[in-house]
Amino acid sequence: MAEIVLKNVTKSFGSLEVIKGANLRIESGEFMVFVGPSGCGKSTMLRLISGLESITSGELTFDGSLMNNVVPSKRGIAMVFQSYALYPHMKVFDNMAFGMKLAKAGADEVKNRVEEAARLLQIDHLLDRLPKQLSGGQRQRVAIGRAIVRDPRVFLFDEPLSNLDAALRVATRIEIAKLHRNMDDVTMIYVTHDQVEAMTLADRICVLRDGIVEQVGTPSELYDFPNSIFVAGFIGSPKMNFLSAGFAEPFGCATIGIRSEHIEIANSDAEWSGEVVHAEDLGSDTYMFVEIGSDEPLVVRCAGKHRVPWGERIGLKPLSGQLHRFDGAGRPVR
Repeated sequence: MAEIVLKNVTKSFGSLEVIKGANLRIESGEFMVFVGPSGCGKSTMLRLISGLESITSGELTFDGSLMNNVVPSKRGIAMVFQSYALYPHMKVFDNMAFGMKLAKAGADEVKNRVEEAARLLQIDHLLDRLPKQLSGGQRQRVAIGRAIVRDPRVFLFDEPLSNLDAALRVATRIEIAKLHRNMDDVTMIYVTHDQVEAMTLADRICVLRDGIVEQVGTPSELYDFPNSIFVAGFIGSPKMNFLSAGFAEPFGCATIGIRSEHIEIANSDAEWSGEVVHAEDLGSDTYMFVEIGSDEPLVVRCAGKHRVPWGERIGLKPLSGQLHRFDGAGRPVR
């Protein structure tokens, strides 16, 4: 495993600065997830760590050793891409063994490592098949297996599940979580735009915005204690409700935030009232969209099936202690 530290790391492409003085410590054996909107720099950060892109300024270290000018093959990393990148003419065994064979590993070692990785990923029955005979989820597990056999100290995942359908994403996410538990001596860094992947896989999450590290913390820390309106709105699905102007003034701030599950329907002592303009029945939950005069309808999560006719007026109130207050700069008011 490796402790990875970025100190004032920047990356520019010509006059465009993509990473702007990033400072981050990734602990040995940690599963770190990079999240952020498109173009925020999360994939660029991953490529800087891998060595596929050069650092413009700053320092990158693995266990205290400077990595800025170390070639990717000498960093002890293995990378898994969203496109699988399998050789179509090679069987699964040969795809997984390719890197070891290039490194001149012995035949017995190659066989043992490939079979062990295949068992871990439950693809040992697929070793004689070609990639075209596999499902998308199976191909991604082959790509992960190819990385495992290299015995890396750092795993890098670049949106590995984005090409899979919803059911396969869930199944493969479970496999990656199992992999982390079974390989707790390997540091893992994972890039995704998917909220659920980030919240369920990460030991800690690094939220990036315009090339800046906005906040780093456990999923619970980011969900419950966001340090900006940006993080509060980005982490969680549906996003946090925000109310400003007259809605926020009674609470002594510029903006208040409240998550959908922290609002209850109130027949009396309601803080707000409004008209139900839409409802989404998801089976286990119902999301109601209530127009209360704010910039956007308030999203209210109700457990189970909750039927309120569209157009009906209802009262709402936030649960005690669940309001987030933000100042004019979008920072928390404690």
